[in-house]
Amino acid sequence: MQMPGSPMPSPSQLGRWLALIACAGGAGQLLHALAVPAGLFLGPMLVAIAFGVCGAGLQLPKPVFRFGQGCVGLMVAHSVTWSVLAALGQSWHVMLLATALTVALSAIVGLATVRFGGIAATTAAWGTAPGAASAMVSMAEEHGADARVVATMQYVRVVCVVMIGALVSHLLGATGTGGAAASAAAGPQGMQLGQLLLSLAVVLLGVILGSKLPAGALLVPLMLGAVLQLGGVLVITLPAWLLAFAYGAIGCYIGLRFDRPTVRYVWRRLPTMIIGAVALIVLCAGCAWLLARATGSDFLSMYLATSPGGLDAMAIIAVETHADVGLVLAMQTLRLFGVILTGAYCARQIIRLTRA
Repeated sequence: MQMPGSPMPSPSQLGRWLALIACAGGAGQLLHALAVPAGLFLGPMLVAIAFGVCGAGLQLPKPVFRFGQGCVGLMVAHSVTWSVLAALGQSWHVMLLATALTVALSAIVGLATVRFGGIAATTAAWGTAPGAASAMVSMAEEHGADARVVATMQYVRVVCVVMIGALVSHLLGATGTGGAAASAAAGPQGMQLGQLLLSLAVVLLGVILGSKLPAGALLVPLMLGAVLQLGGVLVITLPAWLLAFAYGAIGCYIGLRFDRPTVRYVWRRLPTMIIGAVALIVLCAGCAWLLARATGSDFLSMYLATSPGGLDAMAIIAVETHADVGLVLAMQTLRLFGVILTGAYCARQIIRLTRA
């Protein structure tokens, strides 16, 4: 997993990488065989958390993570059709309402975290922002907050969102499908190979173009793939092994963020972070239930659409559980940019209110 120009891994580090790959792949395949929603993503993430906390000292290269995001983005583009776009155009008011509610609930949880959890206001204000984890960490550092605690709060919430999302999907009767929706239609082998190469080219180009944008490695391939598919230029072709690699790369990247020094540093604050994350998820689930009742949408789609964070993870779960992928991605993307645009303002208000 070394990038060109980086030093060669030592034999012990290479052994740890091989062990991580074997365990992550095995866990993903096991959960997938048990029909756990997003099992190919959830298994590697849990294994990577264990490796990180046990002091493996591994860090997945950012380009590998972005390539995984690009594959997921192109997979989601497979679900973008003219009928889906028309339905989304009719639901814009619901998306705006859901985004505003999620941001407001995250501010309330942030205030409670400061008041009852003993976390500094400057840190809690950024750590409870619902989405755009990497962007929130960067902005928090620029505003003088403790970036380590903010990063841990963000990724603790992502893990909670993924695990609870998989559990809710399972309880509602949804099962994992392995991303089969993005496979090619039956046709000549040469045509499939050509479409596969074109699909990979779209992923790589999208990752490069989106490298400077928040979640751009996922969103730009999604938009490129959707435009080419709607125009009849591209038949999106992503084989199961490639999607399994993409899921595993994203899961391992998130899991390895939980290294031993970081967990030791935030150990006393960890229960507060978990309680705050679960509280925000429950509040968003309540809003999802009300919105689903009011709009006639199914609860699973609305739940995934309003879950606080993890755009790529929610995309994976939505595709595998046959939820309304268009609704989920549109609302998650809208909130992503909403959080980035309003993050500094919301953080200042939380700090002002806690000081008052």
